[in-house]
Amino acid sequence: MSMDRRSFLWTSAALAAMASSRAEAAMGKGLAEHAQRADGSYAVVDLKKPVITLGVVQSRIKAIDAAKNRHAKEMRANLDHMLSLIDAAFYYGAPPDVLFFHEFPLSGWKKWTREEILRFAIEIPGPQTEEIAKKAKQYGCYIVFGAYAQDAAWKNHVLSITTIIGPDGNIVDKHWKARNIKGVFPGFELFTTTIYDVLDQYIEMYGVDAVIPVTRTPLGNFATSSVQREPELFRAMALKGAEIMLRTASGGFTPLDIQATSLYNDVYTAIVNNAASPGNWPFFEDSGSGGTAVYGPDSKAIAEANGKLEQLVTARIPMAEFRARHRQPIVHWEMFAPVFAGYRSKYGPNLFSDYQPTDLLDAARHLKDKSRW
Repeated sequence: MSMDRRSFLWTSAALAAMASSRAEAAMGKGLAEHAQRADGSYAVVDLKKPVITLGVVQSRIKAIDAAKNRHAKEMRANLDHMLSLIDAAFYYGAPPDVLFFHEFPLSGWKKWTREEILRFAIEIPGPQTEEIAKKAKQYGCYIVFGAYAQDAAWKNHVLSITTIIGPDGNIVDKHWKARNIKGVFPGFELFTTTIYDVLDQYIEMYGVDAVIPVTRTPLGNFATSSVQREPELFRAMALKGAEIMLRTASGGFTPLDIQATSLYNDVYTAIVNNAASPGNWPFFEDSGSGGTAVYGPDSKAIAEANGKLEQLVTARIPMAEFRARHRQPIVHWEMFAPVFAGYRSKYGPNLFSDYQPTDLLDAARHLKDKSRW
């Protein structure tokens, strides 16, 4: 697909943005707010309360057996464990308004093939989200979690989606992973389909605003991501009005990257990582675990895990006070625009549009000659 066509798609979507309803955009569903405001403000929903409680669940990760006669039972066990942790979060102490899990509480992660993942990847909505939604409604909270997912509109694609379920039990938003890093893993590449991997088709189907989604709720504007070390992504989210960045990790992350997201964009950032995970064969139980935390706009931790075991990290966020003074980040774009316009990324978009690798090794073979550097 040519750059001319992509430019056409972005321009058309931007024009559509101007015509779409502000009401749709208010819940992160429309295109009206893609055009940046000129006064530093951004779209919001009126706050339900001045101070919110964010609960971040550092939980175990346990890879299921993808064999046909095992995966359903083990997925069920992981779901039951997740549901029990939701109950535990409300058993004692300040009840969370938002409960945030890492990216793989239902399945864990292994070097599975595409065929294996498609045996257990969830549908959204589906049986698993329905049970989680019942808990959200029971406790009147938002629940945010990641999962491998599949979608009939994207046959044969394995998706990595962060789902936001509202206190009424309805799915508020589904955020695809923005991109996978390429060229860094030893002998293999990830084959999950991200937005960047099918960028043109994604824009055609969902519009340009959905490329960088911000979900506007009565508790604040949320942006979610399992991407690491891509400051431009989080800058774009902040420019679109993200106030709380909900970032997931499994197997480790760089704390400085999380702190910088808050400092450079003047936002709150939560990072949730897995806990130490006994029985998660073939990984050691302490494989990159711990470090779950919430950072304030000054990059300082306002709540953090006190170890690597399963635990709830709770942070109180003064949303009304924050929003009263908060604006978009200040970016001297006119100075930087020519540099970005002339930049050519190492790997181009749309590399999984026409071919979906069968496994991690096939993904490496597929991408081997795709580097533009």
